[in-house]
Amino acid sequence: MAVEENKKNEETMAVEENKKNEEAAIQGLLDDCIRSLHDKNIEGVMSIYAQEVVSFDIVPPLQYIGADAFRKVWEEVFSSFQGPIDYEFHDLNITVGDDVAFTYSLNRISGTRTNGQKTALWLRWTACFRKINGKWLIVHHQNSVPVDLEHGKAVLSLKP
Repeated sequence: MAVEENKKNEETMAVEENKKNEEAAIQGLLDDCIRSLHDKNIEGVMSIYAQEVVSFDIVPPLQYIGADAFRKVWEEVFSSFQGPIDYEFHDLNITVGDDVAFTYSLNRISGTRTNGQKTALWLRWTACFRKINGKWLIVHHQNSVPVDLEHGKAVLSLKP
């Protein structure tokens, strides 16, 4: 009986260790993405997205389907900032399964726009990952901001 219990404990520890490793792998991807955003490195940013990614972003249209469509969004973001872009994850939560994972957080993007205006925007972020050919890639991505329903306007002044 003790041998079976030890084997079960070892299996549980192995599963937990694997989960921590997979969480660390996703954290590493996100850290690389932040560096790529800062440097406006489009290839680095796009390296975390699956070709079939579907994105619900804060700018129209309602959805972007495919990495090529989403690449254009990032290129527009890059061209709207002069100099580096600062991006932060706050309260990041990563949940990992065998071949799917999801994250959510409150994120802040800031920098100086091409018109000289300094900006700092908080948004809500959710990403769904799938392990494809041994690599975690985002297959669904959603950004949102709160909306004042009475006036039909985004509320951009909120902070965590």
